[in-house]
Amino acid sequence: MGEGHHGWKGWQKSRAYTFLTSFSADVEPSSFHQASKDDRWIEAMKFEIEALEQNNTWSVVDLPVGKIPIECKWVCKIKYNADYTIERFNARLASKGFTQHEGLNFHDTFSPVAKMTTVRAVIATAALKHWPIFQMDA
Repeated sequence: MGEGHHGWKGWQKSRAYTFLTSFSADVEPSSFHQASKDDRWIEAMKFEIEALEQNNTWSVVDLPVGKIPIECKWVCKIKYNADYTIERFNARLASKGFTQHEGLNFHDTFSPVAKMTTVRAVIATAALKHWPIFQMDA
């Protein structure tokens, strides 16, 4: 088998993951209705809301006249350890941003994603310069 995108080990892990999750009792819900029936997903959603509130992610304001609010949905994923045991239940509140139009609904975009090479470079620089490093979000 060729290297492909993830190489041989990625292929093996993918097959093992598929095999293990094919008969797992823990399922990632596809709707809020499904997630709301499981206390583990409810806790994950509460944790996400608390994090969004602590980070002052939004402000509650009156909807301007003639505007339609942007809907959101819960995206629920089970995070696994390297040995395929469950690490945690992760819920993220995602806006349905595909309904937005640049210049009308928004002007700037922001995505809190960093490449691991960038993170390593920042940590290495901080270590060399003896700068303190703080974790802001778990």
